[in-house]
Amino acid sequence: MDPAVLGRAAVTVAVLLGSLGFVTWRQSRALETLAEWDQVTREVTVARAQVVELDRDIQVLTSRARVVPEARLRLGMHTPDASELEILEIAPVEPAP
Repeated sequence: MDPAVLGRAAVTVAVLLGSLGFVTWRQSRALETLAEWDQVTREVTVARAQVVELDRDIQVLTSRARVVPEARLRLGMHTPDASELEILEIAPVEPAP
């Protein structure tokens, strides 16, 4: 066989193997990136669920149904009866000249 043809065949095989190796490396990097993206997506989903849970806890803790009994127990709060209420009238505000 001619040495020039043998050299071309060797270069062609080397280029083919190199390109296959590059494609394999690129695919493995893509799979690693997708795995990282999936992990970040899961973390974001968990964080959003935690935010929703914390918002729900804040709503429960700041609701009147929770605050009034706690204020009665801890601070001795007294809720006025109808006879103890006074309604104040507010005088209308005149516009500035």
